[in-house]
Amino acid sequence: MTLELHEHFDDWPNEKTVFDVADVELRVREDAHPLFLANRAAIDGNWHKELAANPALFDGRMVLYHSTARTEDRIIAEGHIVPYRAFLWWRKQPERQGAIHIHAYPVLQSSDGALIAIKMGAHTANAGLVYFACGSFEAEDVFNGVCNADHNMRREVLEETGLDLQDARTDTGFHVSHIRRAITLFRLYRFNLTAAEMVAKIEQHMTVAEDKEIAGVVAIRSADHAAHNYHVGMLPILDWYFGDQSAPV
Repeated sequence: MTLELHEHFDDWPNEKTVFDVADVELRVREDAHPLFLANRAAIDGNWHKELAANPALFDGRMVLYHSTARTEDRIIAEGHIVPYRAFLWWRKQPERQGAIHIHAYPVLQSSDGALIAIKMGAHTANAGLVYFACGSFEAEDVFNGVCNADHNMRREVLEETGLDLQDARTDTGFHVSHIRRAITLFRLYRFNLTAAEMVAKIEQHMTVAEDKEIAGVVAIRSADHAAHNYHVGMLPILDWYFGDQSAPV
C-alpha cells in the first residue's frame, strides 16, 4: 500500500502524547526545500540578525522535512537538506507552516534511574536550555537517500558527552511525540553507570571537547517541569518516564 504524505497532523495522536512505532523511514530528496526557495530573502535577513546577536552561530547543513504519513506502527517522512539558517527562520514563525522538524532523542538512563541531560552553552542557538544530548539530522546522517536515526544519535552523544550508545542497552523502534510541527523520536538507553558516574564522565569530556557547546550536565529525578529550563520537547518524555509506571527502569 502506498501512503499519501501530507503536511498536516490531523490523523496523529494529540500533541504531547507519547506513542510507539516499530520503524521510521526518513527520506531525503536532492532538490531544494520549497520553504527555502519561497522565503530565501526573509531567511537571509533573519540570519544577519541572528549573527549580529550571536557571532558564534554556524550555518551548517541539516535535514528539514515537509510531509509525513503515519500508520499504526510506522512513520514515513520526506524532506530536503537546507542551510541551518532556514530552520532558525522557520522555528520563529507563529504557525510554522511549510516544514516539519524531526529529530531523534537518545534518552540516557543511569543505573540508579536518573535521566542524564545537558545544558547548552551561552553561545549556542539554544542557550541555557536543558535537553538530552542530540542534534538535527545532518547530511552525514543520510545514507542512500534516507536518514539513519541510530547513526545520528550515536554521533551526537559521542560528540557532546563522550559516552557511546553502543555501551548501553536499548530496544528497537521508537517512542514518538510531537508539538508545533516538531516530531521527537526517542529511545531509552540504559547505561550500567550511576548518575554520578555518568555526570563525571561527561564533565571530563567537556574539558577536551573541540566544540564547547555544553555548559553543564543535569541528572533528572522527577517530572517537575519547573526543575530546569527544559526545552519543550523534553516535557512529554519526563511525564512518560516518571509518570508511567510501565516505562522501563
